[in-house]
Amino acid sequence: MENTMQKYCHWGAIGSLVTLIIWCVLWEMVLAPLHPGGSWLVLKAAPLLLPLYGVWKRDIYTLQWTSMMILLYFTEGVVRGWSDKGSLSAWLGWGEALIVCVYFVCAVMYLRPYKKAAKKLAKELLDKVKVNTVK
Repeated sequence: MENTMQKYCHWGAIGSLVTLIIWCVLWEMVLAPLHPGGSWLVLKAAPLLLPLYGVWKRDIYTLQWTSMMILLYFTEGVVRGWSDKGSLSAWLGWGEALIVCVYFVCAVMYLRPYKKAAKKLAKELLDKVKVNTVK
């Protein structure tokens, strides 16, 4: 059973993932595309569509691997924020990095109780195996 904190973190993960998808599409098609009229870089939003269903359904495995995959978008945001000095693209890069941080924190906080339970179960199993091998 989920607690209130996990529910907020789940909705935060969904919201930030959807926000990141929209952010990437708007950035590369409307707000600050590399080429006038949009660029093929808009396809960077496509991989974010793959885990959307799993995150919505609270799939633990999906939340785990997306918390690592999303760091690529953090890297891109920081690099473009740092290198595109004084332009809208720089601000959009820092915004992307911020959205990724929200997703990462929400995903990790949602998964935290599951990680604790898995560690406890593994410890109990190891203790049980140790007791049985001593006899």
